[in-house]
Amino acid sequence: MSEHNIAGKKVAFLLTHGVEQVELTSPWNAVKEAGGEPTLVAPSSGKIQGFNGVEKGDTFDVDLTLAEANASDFHALVIPGGVVNADHLRVNKDAQAFARSFFEQHKPVAAICHGPWLLIDAGVVKGRNLTSYHTLATDLRNAGANWSDEKVVVDQGFVTSRKPDDLPAFNDKVLEEIAEGEHAGQTA
Repeated sequence: MSEHNIAGKKVAFLLTHGVEQVELTSPWNAVKEAGGEPTLVAPSSGKIQGFNGVEKGDTFDVDLTLAEANASDFHALVIPGGVVNADHLRVNKDAQAFARSFFEQHKPVAAICHGPWLLIDAGVVKGRNLTSYHTLATDLRNAGANWSDEKVVVDQGFVTSRKPDDLPAFNDKVLEEIAEGEHAGQTA
């Protein structure tokens, strides 16, 4: 059981096909074990295809579409990685707006691996301290972020990590930030 109790806190997980499966399931399970209520939000209804690297993994049921979801109904947002997942989300205007609204409402946001790609297009990384999968470093720096190669970076409720190996540290900080609640410095 987690040392962070987030009982009753609703956490949106934003993803689409091509999500790196463990980057969804590990934080999802951590949220559930800490008493939180995870919800899978995606651009369309049905099932989402997960991947383990380049191999197909499991499918996951969508709880809410982006058209149905409202950031004000959630306490936090988690954006798993996966190259295909992130590449599709980053050009989706509804996904950009949904993610940006968490920053505007000062709520915790967590993104791992390729997940921060969406946040470049959402316009929320300028001046923020973060990490990601190393191949995104130039994109994030060009968008004005302060990128560093660390296991986990926390900046005013904004949690980022690099890869699946970082999940234990990522999950712990995600739960900590959700338990703390809104952060005045978490802005778009």
